[in-house]
Amino acid sequence: MSPVADNGKYALRLRGLVKRFGGVEALSGATLEVERGTVHGLIGQNGAGKSTLIKILAGLYQPDEGSIEINDISHRRLSAHEVEKLGIHFIHQDRLLVPSFTVGESLFLGREPRLAGLPFLDRRTIRKRAEEILDKYFKLKLPANVLISELTAAQKQIVQITRALLDKPSILVFDEPTAALVRREADILFDLIRRLRADGITIIYISHYLNEIEALCDRATILRNGKDVATIDPRATPASKIASLMVARDIEEMFPKISVTIGEPVLTAKALSKAGKFQNVSLDIRQGEIVGLTGLLGSGAKDLVRVLFGLEAADTGEITIEGEKGRPRSPVAAVAKRLALVPEDRRGDGVALGLSVAENITLASLKRFTGFGFLKRDEEHTEVDRLIEQLAIKTNGRFAPARTLSGGNQQKVALAKWLSRKSTLYILDEPTVGVDIGSKVEIYNLIGKLAERGAGILILSSDLPELIGITDRILVLYRGAVVREFQSSEATPDEVLAEATGALIQHYGEQRHVS
Repeated sequence: MSPVADNGKYALRLRGLVKRFGGVEALSGATLEVERGTVHGLIGQNGAGKSTLIKILAGLYQPDEGSIEINDISHRRLSAHEVEKLGIHFIHQDRLLVPSFTVGESLFLGREPRLAGLPFLDRRTIRKRAEEILDKYFKLKLPANVLISELTAAQKQIVQITRALLDKPSILVFDEPTAALVRREADILFDLIRRLRADGITIIYISHYLNEIEALCDRATILRNGKDVATIDPRATPASKIASLMVARDIEEMFPKISVTIGEPVLTAKALSKAGKFQNVSLDIRQGEIVGLTGLLGSGAKDLVRVLFGLEAADTGEITIEGEKGRPRSPVAAVAKRLALVPEDRRGDGVALGLSVAENITLASLKRFTGFGFLKRDEEHTEVDRLIEQLAIKTNGRFAPARTLSGGNQQKVALAKWLSRKSTLYILDEPTVGVDIGSKVEIYNLIGKLAERGAGILILSSDLPELIGITDRILVLYRGAVVREFQSSEATPDEVLAEATGALIQHYGEQRHVS
């Protein structure tokens, strides 16, 4: 049983919040009530209003309407300074730390202990207190003089959490905390959250991953279109029900599949090899066909994708694209051959965050909209508006900066960029990573329409149910070799995972025939 203080049931009550940005209503009467000493989930599609609600709680936005009550005390408005004084701290997915600072400097930034009577930092105290709290909560020895830039993503998150714990918080908000963590690191975080709850700290946990919400949360509030639609017990509510509440429709068919006649090969690769990465890989992708590619880290799958798009060069082997032989020597050459790559890191590689939605969408196809050195604005805007409508991109308009869009909508912009160019082969690297369930279904529908149009699709994904659900065939790489090809309709996640981990090879011996 989570400890509950005597001074009221709720640690936090945000009721009837309304927030407008110009003509767009980001919140339209949202309510979030969090019981003291519990872990409360906050879920919803990208653009549902989660970020806006949390920024109001952080004092970064002021609501246009609604009430805020923290520890039974009403507040007309909050500032970031007041929020911290109230004991509310935020653990952001972007790890807001200074790379050139040490661990100790980051932990005590703004509250540095100093030598008695002197303006100099008491580095001995900094080191001692940092090591004590890291050991208390994480059983971790992390030298206080190590630079933040030298830490892993998990270690940076630990520093961020530890900094908050130094202030003895009453409420901690975790915003997509596992986005950059591997499974083992995420399990350590989950154990910590349970210990914090046992210590009486109230947790708000924001995540796209419903399995995390089920495993951690006592209650969860679902947002849709700027309003709370339900507060549920995630352990007693089926994932299908949660998904239908998030998207306002039943997802009877999570992976929509369009019947398409498979045509001629768009790309054929024969005996591709790259030393230390992969060897003797052959594959073909046909018009209207969706081919899946999967493998563990180090399997060579990522490297194969980079070679196909000309980002790296193969040592041997050949590639034929629409009947023309010749490996792409660069991304420019790949694009000229009508190949498209939507990378996994959409913020770093897929979308130019400083450019507008329109500029991103036409970035790869500017020649279509230029004449005599001038940009044909009317034609460009017509195309941009068409794609915004076709992909249901939620934006304040074609001139909105890409950085203001949610993750799912940024991914749609990355796809729109290549739709504008009318590519014939789409290589999608983890196309739905970090995207909510509603946007995933929309992206799956778009992939199906691309195949229906006659494009070939290659999808690299570690989400095995996703691969099985939307592809026609799946190629599995293990230690640089294709060890199995599945017909998706006949595959199961367990079988695919067994091949990807080498379990069957280890069982039958390394000389097992691979198909």
